[in-house]
Amino acid sequence: MLELVPITETIGTEVRGIDVTDDLSDRDFERIYQAWIDTTLLLIRGQNMTPEQHVAFTKRFGEVFTYTRSQFSENDHPEILILSNITRDGKPIGSPYSGRVWHTDGHYLTQPPAGSMLYAREVPPTGGDTWYANMFAAYEALPEAVKERIDDLKVVISRVQSRPYNYPDRPAPTPEERAEWIDVPQPLVRVHEVSGRKALYAGGNVPWRIEGMPEEESAPLVTFLQEFSVQPRFTYRHKWQVGDIVLWDNRSAMHRATPYDQENHRRLMHRTTISGQQPPFGPEGLS
Repeated sequence: MLELVPITETIGTEVRGIDVTDDLSDRDFERIYQAWIDTTLLLIRGQNMTPEQHVAFTKRFGEVFTYTRSQFSENDHPEILILSNITRDGKPIGSPYSGRVWHTDGHYLTQPPAGSMLYAREVPPTGGDTWYANMFAAYEALPEAVKERIDDLKVVISRVQSRPYNYPDRPAPTPEERAEWIDVPQPLVRVHEVSGRKALYAGGNVPWRIEGMPEEESAPLVTFLQEFSVQPRFTYRHKWQVGDIVLWDNRSAMHRATPYDQENHRRLMHRTTISGQQPPFGPEGLS
């Protein structure tokens, strides 16, 4: 029997009593979908999906798309991104690490993804956890004066500027990448397209700037919002088990990966992505 259990008081729902590879009634799916929208995060344990089933389950939540490096896609299912330290014939089969600063997936895109689904196939005995933060809850806890100040502001997300923060071991962006990676303005407060609730969209640990605001004013405001939104009361640290599925809503949650012993332990995760739309601007969510 389907059971929906809160993970913490502020974030996440564990879905119990289902096998995602079986037929799931529209009624049960609607309950699951609504829990995702309301609590930003779904956890389903003990699953055993093939890549084809993974893609099919993701499609129930929306259109599946890809925007990351194709060399790390699953062979027969390019919709699946492989996150892994495993090598084959001397080459990595997936991205060995990613996202170790707070962020939302694809925040630098004109149309950032609505959601991301991560499925654990192999996990190390310790480490490799993932942190999540509820940006609905963070926004709602802000002082009213701060809400009024930020509701109609735009934040500029620079993929070029973020590169050394996200991947300090990688070379600087090439001239071609700099030309391709244009700065994208996003609403500092994002109105969720489904629920209508407001969420902070101030990014994680990378230096974003507020459009039209002097740097000496913009930097401390963005830093305050970023640090405010990841307080313990808004966050949850997930310790992965084989067979775990976690689906998070990029419109209302941030996340951050943690390290693990890549030399002595294997980790294999499969990720799919749900397409989104351009976030609406303005205090009422209107462009």
